[in-house]
Amino acid sequence: MPMTNRKGSQYKGMSVAIVTPLKDDQLDVPRLREQVEFQIAAGTVCLVPVGTTGESPTLSHEEHERVISEVVQIAAGRIKVMAGTGSNSTAEALRLTRWAAKEGADASLQVAPYYNKPTQEGFYQHFKAIAEDVGLPICVYNIPGRTGKNIEPETIARLAEIPNITMVKEATGSLDQCSQVLNTTDLTVLSGDDSLTLPMMSVGAEGVISVAGNIVPGDLIKLVSAALRGDYASACQIHHRLFPLCRDMLGLATNPIPVKAAMKLLGRDTGELRLPMTPLDEKQLLQLTKTLQAYGLL
Repeated sequence: MPMTNRKGSQYKGMSVAIVTPLKDDQLDVPRLREQVEFQIAAGTVCLVPVGTTGESPTLSHEEHERVISEVVQIAAGRIKVMAGTGSNSTAEALRLTRWAAKEGADASLQVAPYYNKPTQEGFYQHFKAIAEDVGLPICVYNIPGRTGKNIEPETIARLAEIPNITMVKEATGSLDQCSQVLNTTDLTVLSGDDSLTLPMMSVGAEGVISVAGNIVPGDLIKLVSAALRGDYASACQIHHRLFPLCRDMLGLATNPIPVKAAMKLLGRDTGELRLPMTPLDEKQLLQLTKTLQAYGLL
């Protein structure tokens, strides 16, 4: 299986699903600017605003659009921007994707329609409608733990025939599904789970859209770079160092509760969340603090 010549290879490497900073329940634009500059300085390949980590489900449409616009403007061509513009309503996903294209985003992250659990044909028609309407490269985001339904590999193979569907953010937790997508398509696969990045790259994935990259982008970049050049001994060492941190980011509570708590402890965010997201309890916060201390961050 060739590692080169995949449709979305310009997005290989370490991308970061950035948080949406809030202050007094409003978008904190100065802090957002800091987050973008922090990632650019780290050498991150691409910013992914208003995804799961960016609390897109609780942002108003106006806020969602504004985050995309602000990130594109702050990035100013120095780093790629893949805007989260998916929805369980095809019309809403189209509206957001058109907005991202108009504002100058480089690509679009399209989560599988959630809650209404379409058929496989429904998934196909949904992504096809968006791809044919907007010329941006599209990354199909498959996360059945959130959406309630898997986009089957056969459906992804059909979608791969559409020219501007170029990537899959693979968050099924299944190495077999990852392998099947790589076997049957020319799509670039990006891990949607930090702790599975190395295993997925060992079968041909080309990077990650990371949560832990909000905190330690440099270490994630080292991991992905080592795996891309085939240095699995080094990558494995970095993986095991990162593992407790990655585990806590997605295991202590629902993303982005732990990562926002970590960023607050590190002085990089207010930690503010929107209901129904609530902060870590005392026991969880103690566990997170210990993990950050063990990593050498606190």
